[in-house]
Amino acid sequence: METEIRLNGRQVQLDLNPPDRTLLDWLREDRGLTGTKEGCNEGDCGACTVMVSDRFNGKLRRRAVNSCIMFLPQLIGKEVHTVEGLTESDGTLHPVQKEMIKHHGSQCGFCTPGFVMSMAVAHANGNREHDDVLSGNLCRCTGYAPIIRAAEAAVKQPIPDWLTTTTISKLRWNELASNELLVPKDVDHLARWYADNPKAILVAGATDVGLWVTKHLRELRPLCFVGDVEGLADIKLSTEWFEVGAAVSLGRLKDALTKLHPSFAELLRRFGSVQVRNSATIGGNIANGSPIGDAAPALIALDAELTLRHRNSRRTIPLENFFVDYGKQDRREGEFVESLRFPVQPDRLRCYKISKRFDQDISAVCGCINISLENDCVKSARMAFGGMAATPKRATLAEKALEGKPWVQEFVSEAMNAMNGDFLPITDARASKEYRLKTARNILQKYFVQDTNPEEVDSVLHV
Repeated sequence: METEIRLNGRQVQLDLNPPDRTLLDWLREDRGLTGTKEGCNEGDCGACTVMVSDRFNGKLRRRAVNSCIMFLPQLIGKEVHTVEGLTESDGTLHPVQKEMIKHHGSQCGFCTPGFVMSMAVAHANGNREHDDVLSGNLCRCTGYAPIIRAAEAAVKQPIPDWLTTTTISKLRWNELASNELLVPKDVDHLARWYADNPKAILVAGATDVGLWVTKHLRELRPLCFVGDVEGLADIKLSTEWFEVGAAVSLGRLKDALTKLHPSFAELLRRFGSVQVRNSATIGGNIANGSPIGDAAPALIALDAELTLRHRNSRRTIPLENFFVDYGKQDRREGEFVESLRFPVQPDRLRCYKISKRFDQDISAVCGCINISLENDCVKSARMAFGGMAATPKRATLAEKALEGKPWVQEFVSEAMNAMNGDFLPITDARASKEYRLKTARNILQKYFVQDTNPEEVDSVLHV
């Protein structure tokens, strides 16, 4: 089975067999484009970064992605640029390449193509948050100072003409189906097919499923790619609800939440790297069911609801009820996550991610607290935590200790003590059970201090 994509400005045929072959392997083995490197092979180091462009909502969209965990069917209707495709046909370098040379931003050079690609995408998109842009690229010898200087120096230089001209809109979007592969165009087709093939693996951004291939060496069949399905990538804001489709990327969700719930948006900024957030979806993050997934505690604190679909029938449940036990979710055979929503509400949400590194690290504890007040008393309290149990979990005893009480230190302390009965965390490589419980208690204390004396503490908690 074949489709067509654009690669470094040229139309090429892409063989989609096998459907779980990665873009990285295809570039290096079939196309001889070895500038794209294999480092960690799990989306952490950024050595494999490429630029993927498509048309989204009628506009050209450029994204930096990890090619090591991107499957070939995810490229339908898209254009790929590798480091070899950044230069003009006459050899003229891209501005970020010139500045990397000028500022001595490379030593061994292994990581350099990935850095250059991340920088080139940011340059094209006008993104000057260089520290954030490069948080998903690892260099062990140069250090980041000369690389940051190169990115800063390239800012004022124009986007090269050979990157602004594209015929990507003329690419044919194929709705593909076989015994091993489905790439549906719309959500109704997906619902029918998945109900008939409930053992199939749904792939959205592949930031998790990709590791099943690269690390676990699994052969995945059949596969259904849902990242570009019409009807799954919508974000809707009404007077009552904020609703997001399952295939909305974490990067888009972050941008949509910046004004509505900035603490949640900041939490998502620390979710993986730019490359990961460009691919990973909110539906995939929820369906994964991880007890340390960072999105679930924030959404539970916002009283989110999850919509699950089977053929033409839908059911909506509180998100917190979706997580039944470790590795077990309330999702029936042939049913998939279609969307989720939470009520529009005054912003009282604060999210706290506790990890050993600030960027691109797994949480030891993630706590999200949403407390509403009326007449200086707690009207309602929702506190949800990741890393404290086998599933994302609310601190219900602590909530009850606060509700209806004056918003003062005395009752906050009582709620902190009540939290001892909410959780029985475990000790693992990230933190001890004692540390986790103490940290969760202290997160409530910090929320209170931030709310009543915001000048006393920073807005970000990091351990």
